[in-house]
Amino acid sequence: MDLSKTLLLGFIAGVTIVLGMPVGRLRRPMPSLRLLLSATAVGVLLFLVWDVLSAAWEPVDSALVAVHEHSGGLAPVFGYGALFAAGLSVGLLSLVAYERYMARVAGRSAKPQFGPGAMSVDELSARGIASWSPARRLALLIAVGIGLHNFAEGLAIGQSAASNQVALATLLVVGFGLHNATEGFGIVAPLAGDVGPDGAARRPSWPFLLGLALIGGGPTFLGTAVGHGFTNEAVSVAFLTLAAGSIIYVVTQLLGIAAKAKRADLLAYGLLAGLLAGFITDAIVTAAGV
Repeated sequence: MDLSKTLLLGFIAGVTIVLGMPVGRLRRPMPSLRLLLSATAVGVLLFLVWDVLSAAWEPVDSALVAVHEHSGGLAPVFGYGALFAAGLSVGLLSLVAYERYMARVAGRSAKPQFGPGAMSVDELSARGIASWSPARRLALLIAVGIGLHNFAEGLAIGQSAASNQVALATLLVVGFGLHNATEGFGIVAPLAGDVGPDGAARRPSWPFLLGLALIGGGPTFLGTAVGHGFTNEAVSVAFLTLAAGSIIYVVTQLLGIAAKAKRADLLAYGLLAGLLAGFITDAIVTAAGV
């Protein structure tokens, strides 16, 4: 399959993430609905953690099987294993460091400065991502994690198309497109209950939502372009583990927010709905023969 047709497949698989964006524009949803939305987003992300780690661990598992069958050595096991551990560590701990840095910047911005040339508090607080609400920063982190995951998915599409496995590439697009539709909802779920310091609801603008969609879905297109001309299992493992680490961090944040509501029933319902949504879309692709 030529590059132009392959890129079209990558675009279709990535653009479906936009379908979940309108959820972020809900007008003052009830507290119970906000909790349910957040819990469902956690369920979707938990599925992605399982899906991503399963795919990332496969080369390690295959290398171990080769050792057991005396058809391979230990070098691939340690190589892929080290890459797995490093990617997971960087994906998780880099976001921990990033959030601490943002908290420090936000804290400095809140302190008035005096003397010649000092900027006003309003000017300082308006600078950069540190001025965003926690809900917006969390939505950005989710988009970044999903974007890393989608880059690896794009690699699979591009590699299949480059090998002239057109049927497989098409089925991958259908499956990843379904996944991306649910992932878009996961990105914007924290925004549904975003409020300002005065308690008034803050609705994200469409450009902001589309920017999040580009961060989360755009890497599918980029990965497709890279995968069409370059095949490397180690690169896939690196991006998958980076995505897993970042998504795990986001899940802990969302669970912390949901736990404050003290509604274990709604949390369980949402988690179940999100997990089932992920597995159902995965089952559709598997049933189709992928």
